[in-house]
Amino acid sequence: MLRHLAALLLALPIASAAAPPTSTCLVVRIADGDTLTARCGMPGDYQQVKVRLAEIDAPEKAQPFGERSRQALAAMCAGEQAVLRPTVTDRYGRTVARVECRGKDANAELVRTGMAWAYTRYQTDPQFPQLEHQARAARAGLWVALGTAAEPVPPWEWRKAKRGN
Repeated sequence: MLRHLAALLLALPIASAAAPPTSTCLVVRIADGDTLTARCGMPGDYQQVKVRLAEIDAPEKAQPFGERSRQALAAMCAGEQAVLRPTVTDRYGRTVARVECRGKDANAELVRTGMAWAYTRYQTDPQFPQLEHQARAARAGLWVALGTAAEPVPPWEWRKAKRGN
């Protein structure tokens, strides 16, 4: 009996960290190019879910292309029904997910159009580095200044510099 209880207690943190199932939700807010808020659930029992788009990292608001990246995500998803395919919950409590709006993979579309980086630190889908490579070659979006003094700084490096590390 004690062994079964111990096994159950050890399994609880893993079970609570499991991603929720795929769901269709209404996108009610776009925070930046890789974060949105969606209203999920049944009428009268809605839940607000903060979603971090998986596999990508978009420029921060204060970075060049930060607002354009936010606008690109808003043009695809704001006010739309989105299919959320959660993968994990991050350390900030956000649901990390692949997001589909208007029949398009928003995560991939942002990288393809040069509005976000493939976030290789957390990469699981090999298409993202390929999409970024194609966007760079086409000088799409934030890659327009590639090779100049205004070359884009990856958001993870920008955040690290802001922290002073």
